[in-house]
Amino acid sequence: MNYEVRDCMDAGSEYCPCHLAESGECLLCSQLRGKDFCDCINWKGVCIYQEFVWNGEKAKDGRSEIQCVLLNKKYIYEDLVLYTISVPHKLAKELNSPGTFVFLRKPDSEYFFSTPISVMEVNIEENRIVLAIEVKGVKTKNLDLLKEGEKILLKGPYWNGVLGLKNLDKSKDGTAVVISRGIGQAPIVPVLKKLYTNNNKIYVLIDSKPYEKIFIDNYIEQYNCEVIDTTVINEKGEIPSEFKNILISILKSEKVNIVHSSAADIVNYNVLNLIGETVEFSCCNNGKMCCGEGVCGSCSVKNKYFNIERSCKLQIDPRNILEGRKLL
Repeated sequence: MNYEVRDCMDAGSEYCPCHLAESGECLLCSQLRGKDFCDCINWKGVCIYQEFVWNGEKAKDGRSEIQCVLLNKKYIYEDLVLYTISVPHKLAKELNSPGTFVFLRKPDSEYFFSTPISVMEVNIEENRIVLAIEVKGVKTKNLDLLKEGEKILLKGPYWNGVLGLKNLDKSKDGTAVVISRGIGQAPIVPVLKKLYTNNNKIYVLIDSKPYEKIFIDNYIEQYNCEVIDTTVINEKGEIPSEFKNILISILKSEKVNIVHSSAADIVNYNVLNLIGETVEFSCCNNGKMCCGEGVCGSCSVKNKYFNIERSCKLQIDPRNILEGRKLL
């Protein structure tokens, strides 16, 4: 049976219905997909179709850019910098969960310089967020021109930086394995916090490359994680035997309730194949983010049922996405 549990991260929020409703491609509402009957998926207590009609059959106002201040800029390496940004209290609260991200832009740059960046840490009391930025391409090099105390344009909140959030939420009082490589260390910090709060013993299998060392070590210590420094993927794009043996050993000796992978899709895919169907799985979903609204199509992926999905909004079991993707 071609059935999958689907959800939209914006459904029931102030940003729903969105532009997908206008184009007849709403992720959840059957009537806004051109059907003649109501067959809602994952009812959120709000009728999306009714909201659409009440709003004059057009999308609600989306997220708008707000002007914030870059409080602190700390270089870990020449191409890795931590930004601490002041944000409104409401936004800080909305970003305080795994999988959140925002778009950043230098105020004097064109709108297409907006860059999606995962939120690494949120301080609700002080209304600030911390983000790790890998200075690599045109957009991030442009952001790197900003100095402390200067204004920065921020758009958010966005919530779908992790696939399998329900698996994270229900992982309690057991053992969790978190896998990360490179810049993938940044988005696992809220994941570690969630797993720690849910009273899990946490193993972190981490590959710091291309960096010399782990740059989230203070968070790892804070959440009482057991760290195993290993190579997650080799030069041939394969998972090394050492990594496989470590992961299998933990799965056999511990009551593991979830494995979370924060690396390139080829790593996530191979980890998923290694653990099989017996353990819950979640993974990062940052690789193809572009507009965050499901409009540009850059995040489109084909699931195992050969349907095209907009991964920037769609919350789905990662197995249904990774099993249908062409990774190379």
